[in-house]
Order: sequence, then C-alpha cells, then structure tokens
Amino acid sequence: MAKKNNKPGRFDDQDADVAVKSRAKTKKPSMYKVLMLNDDYTPMEFVVNVLERLFGMSVDEATRVMFHVHQKGVGMCGVFTYEVAETKVNQVMEMARREQHPLQCAIEKE
Repeated sequence: MAKKNNKPGRFDDQDADVAVKSRAKTKKPSMYKVLMLNDDYTPMEFVVNVLERLFGMSVDEATRVMFHVHQKGVGMCGVFTYEVAETKVNQVMEMARREQHPLQCAIEKE
C-alpha cells in the first residue's frame, strides 16, 4: 500500500503496486473474393457498367474483367471483408434484377 505523504491527499508511489493489463493482439479480418459468373444473356455493356459503378474500375479494367468472365466463366471483381463483399454481391444482384438480367455473383474466402 502507498504511504501517506506529508501533504494532504497525496501518496508516495514507492510502495504502490501497479496492475498491468496485457493487451490482446487484434486479428486482421478474413478477406473474401467477389466473383462474377458468366451467363449467355447479360449484355457485355451492362457487366462493364456494373464493374465501373460498383467496383470503381476504369473502363479499360472493367472491359478486361468482363472479357475474362466471358471467356473463363468466372472473374474476380475485388477482395473485401465479408460485410463489404456481401454488400457488393447484393448490389450487383439488385442492379441485374432491376434490368431483368440473370447476372450472378458469389463470395469465396481468400
């Protein structure tokens, strides 16, 4: 216990015990890929528009990804935390639904 100092309300720190709380290391969140799946009906221009608007891609980058999806059957739109990836997929699906396109997206853990 700390000893009372001569001054009122003051204590000497020499005998005081200090509790030190160890801090847990924060873990980086898991990351998820947003994948776009090819179909035979959704127009290429619509896919490029989606990639530009929802994923912030330039016209050239969006066109490159669109052709990759068209040729390989699947392409990556970006890598995000789970909540952001889920939101992006929902936004893509909503845009496609409004325009009556069957465009599909999926999430895959990185």
